[in-house]
Amino acid sequence: MLFCAAWLIFNIALSDQKDLCQMLGTPEYPLLSKGGDVTIGGAFSIHSQISVSAPSFKKDPERPACTSLNLREFRFAQTMIFAIEEINNSSSLLPNISIGYKIYDSCGYTLSSMRTAMALMNGEEGKEGKLCSGSPAVHAIIGESESSTTIAMARITGPFHIPVISHFATCACLSNRKEFPTFFRTIPSDYYQSRALAQLVKHFGWTWVGAVRSDNDYGNNGMATFLEAAQYEGVCIEYSEAISRTNPREKIARVVEIIKRSTSNVLVAFLAQGEMEVLLEEALTQNVTGLQWVGSESWITARQLASQRASTVISSAIGFTIKKSKIPGLRNFLTNVHPSKSPSNALLREFWEVAFGCKFSPQLSNTKMCSGSEKLAELNNQYTDVSELRISNNVYKAVYAVAHSLHNLLACETPENHTCARKDIEPGQVVHYLKGVNFTTGTGDHVYFNYNGDPTAQYELVNWQQNDVGKTEFVTVGYYDASLTSGQQFSINPTKILWAGDPFTKPKSVCSESCPPGTRQAVIRGKPICCFSCVPCAAGEISNTTDAVDCTKCPLEYWSSEDRSHCVLKQVEFLSFGETMGIVLTVFSVTGACLTSGIGLIFFLFKKTPIVKANNSELSFLLLFSLKLCFLCSLTFIGRPSEWSCMLRHTAFGITFALCISCILAKTIVVVMAFKATVPGSNVSQCTVPLQRFSVFGSTLPQVVICTLWIALAPPVPHSRFTEKIILECDVGSAVGFWAVLGYIGLLSILCFVLAFLARKLPDNFNEAKFITFSMLIFCAVWITFIPAYVSSPGKFTVAVEIFAILASSFGLLFCIFLPKCYIILFRPEQNTRRHLMGKKDMKSQ
Repeated sequence: MLFCAAWLIFNIALSDQKDLCQMLGTPEYPLLSKGGDVTIGGAFSIHSQISVSAPSFKKDPERPACTSLNLREFRFAQTMIFAIEEINNSSSLLPNISIGYKIYDSCGYTLSSMRTAMALMNGEEGKEGKLCSGSPAVHAIIGESESSTTIAMARITGPFHIPVISHFATCACLSNRKEFPTFFRTIPSDYYQSRALAQLVKHFGWTWVGAVRSDNDYGNNGMATFLEAAQYEGVCIEYSEAISRTNPREKIARVVEIIKRSTSNVLVAFLAQGEMEVLLEEALTQNVTGLQWVGSESWITARQLASQRASTVISSAIGFTIKKSKIPGLRNFLTNVHPSKSPSNALLREFWEVAFGCKFSPQLSNTKMCSGSEKLAELNNQYTDVSELRISNNVYKAVYAVAHSLHNLLACETPENHTCARKDIEPGQVVHYLKGVNFTTGTGDHVYFNYNGDPTAQYELVNWQQNDVGKTEFVTVGYYDASLTSGQQFSINPTKILWAGDPFTKPKSVCSESCPPGTRQAVIRGKPICCFSCVPCAAGEISNTTDAVDCTKCPLEYWSSEDRSHCVLKQVEFLSFGETMGIVLTVFSVTGACLTSGIGLIFFLFKKTPIVKANNSELSFLLLFSLKLCFLCSLTFIGRPSEWSCMLRHTAFGITFALCISCILAKTIVVVMAFKATVPGSNVSQCTVPLQRFSVFGSTLPQVVICTLWIALAPPVPHSRFTEKIILECDVGSAVGFWAVLGYIGLLSILCFVLAFLARKLPDNFNEAKFITFSMLIFCAVWITFIPAYVSSPGKFTVAVEIFAILASSFGLLFCIFLPKCYIILFRPEQNTRRHLMGKKDMKSQ
């Protein structure tokens, strides 16, 4: 409809200048008007309700009927007239130039706004013979009060370069210079207010809020920007509903029911005053209380809403509004309005009747009669209340902006792109100079427009508070200035705020309780990000803030505390001599070495006895020496690892055990050869001593070579392993070298076990092969068990397992091979004879 009307007007404007214009339909007349050298149009929603009859398609549609006079909008219109009269009386601004005005009522309805726009362009006269190329009826338009009606007006007047300066249309969409090249406004764009509201909600920690908006351009665009900013701030919206003041009551009731059932305690109401009135009425009916309302500038300072009855629902509301001001002389001008000054003006008569609740021509007997002597100065309503001049001040600034642009236009001396006035002032010239206005009003307000036709976004944060007599006051508790740098734009004094419910306790509105330090948020599937569960940080990670999204990993040298809230220095772990385990292992190691020395001493003292001689004293002493080294080498595994201790512990272990098993292998060979020597004609005894020495040397030498190559190529080195502790250990360097050492010892022990097992039934009263077999069985069992235990043991227990295997196998060899002999030497001397040792077993026992 808008495009069709604009296209029609555009085509008419481009028609041949010789064509005469004839008005189609009935003309639209202004409610308030005055002639002048230049004319400024005005469009206000002087009536807030409209009734439109359904078209019958048989006759012309009836004109919409506007009802319910809006005293606030009527004040806006009178403020425009006041500013014009003030300029006309000025000797410095537009001297010798009078400004006239034509003020229309759009009733807040888009169709009426379109009719108003056409009337402001064409005039209301229906004279025959008027040329279509005539100038527009006005040079600029002040209005509208709502975004949707302003959009309709700006689209129609834009092609004709008629500037529209709105005092109350805040939709961010109007900043689009391509669509609205001639639009200006003295109120900031909702682009800033919506973001300021999102920051406000986040500032108070409200992450779970409800939202209601007007179902028009103002509400839909403003809420869309708010939702985007809220998502960026981490605020979640539980519900988002749209209403219109023309909706049936059932829909309004459904929205209020949603509000009542919600779990959020904060409601962001991005509503025009009309929608707020119908929502408030239904909220009062359903007794909705306890909510913290956050309002937009459209209604947050509307005195009509701040009644004592409404305060039970919207108590302590908070929201942004534009800065208030004082306009000297305005109240006197407003109270001097009287129907007698224009007896034929129906609007003034209607205003007087509404203001005083009377009728000039009463139809009913119980209706109060208007005398005309009533005093407006004695009233205290929305019309006479000048304590909160915010939007009225915008009207005032808009009129002065037009006046300054006209002043600069008329003062132009150097034509530039036809921007200087010749005979008639063109609206396009006014647009050009409006872009460059920069002045300060008498009230101290600095007025200028940016590239998009917007002023600087500056807001006051107001809080509804009741005074001692129960009247609601709008108390300023903070400021928002978009011209400042990020981080300094928003300032607030929370101590001055009174809250809904408990006035001194800020309400809480979250979907999930905050996660304490040491935990992180985990989003619950299917719910918004503000609904989460708290999951403890993993070991080695911390969170030291409330509601942490992620846990932070501690540095390598640190570990998480028990409550996962901070990092603590890790404990350094290694098997030390001072701890219980180290002491026990050291005691066993030293005890083993002492027992080995004691047995050696016994063998030395009884070296001439048959049992010592029969066991080859040279091999026995060498075996005892190697066992002592085995016991002592376990001590190298205890203590802080160093470069030398790491190389020594593994090579000493490998060589001493190889020497020990080599001695046992040689003893096993000697046992077998000793049996062979008893066979007649055998000369085995002659080569026994050289063979056993070669056997020991030849069996030990490969291990020495392996250890030498291991140390030369990839030696064991100290290594720090970072887990929940700093584990100091010896890295084997070459895994091949480590397992080669163990493998060679295993090979020798298996070979020794096999030979001893085969010689276990030799017919001696004292058959050493049995003890060697049993000792090798223990040895192999210990080291086979060692492998999985070594691999799976954590930290210092890996070293403890290795020491335990060394000690267990050493004690096994010592006890199995030497303990029986010591028992005979010390406690059974009668068996320590050559005859007993060489005696054959009784044949009956075979």
